Amino acid sequence: MSVGHTGVTTSAESGSAGPVIVCETPQDECGVRDVLDRLGDKWSVYVVVELTPGTKRFKELQRAIPGNISQRMLTLTVRRLERDGLVKRTVYPTVPPQVEYELTELGRSLTHLVKALADWSIAHRPAIAASQAAWDAAHTTRDAHTTRDARATRDARAAQDSRDAHADR
Repeated sequence: MSVGHTGVTTSAESGSAGPVIVCETPQDECGVRDVLDRLGDKWSVYVVVELTPGTKRFKELQRAIPGNISQRMLTLTVRRLERDGLVKRTVYPTVPPQVEYELTELGRSLTHLVKALADWSIAHRPAIAASQAAWDAAHTTRDAHTTRDARATRDARAAQDSRDAHADR
């Protein structure tokens, strides 16, 4: 968290029951860094969601995850989750080796939080889409002018450079 923003909106500001997170010092980070380290990448939450019903083999897990995750990325993701104690990996001595993954007790304790985030996202999707549309409408014209002006400046510099090059000959 930045030095200028070390707290979360309080009840007086938002009408809620009280602060959700309070950072004592800017270096404290309120545990947010830990959460982002565990679940902040593109695939970790998908792995947790797909393992919630139970054990899955590697290929089964790979096929279940939306977005076409590569074998290497899935391997890296489950290794990280295993290192963090959220996923248990079991290797069976067969040819080829059969590998299964399941959530640990710690990993299962995370599923209700992931569900709460998903529920929040679904409940607020229309408001977020409306906000994005309003922001895009307000910034598209200004951004288009900025882009056009930048292109004109670049083209003018290129033309001048070309004239300078011909003058040096």
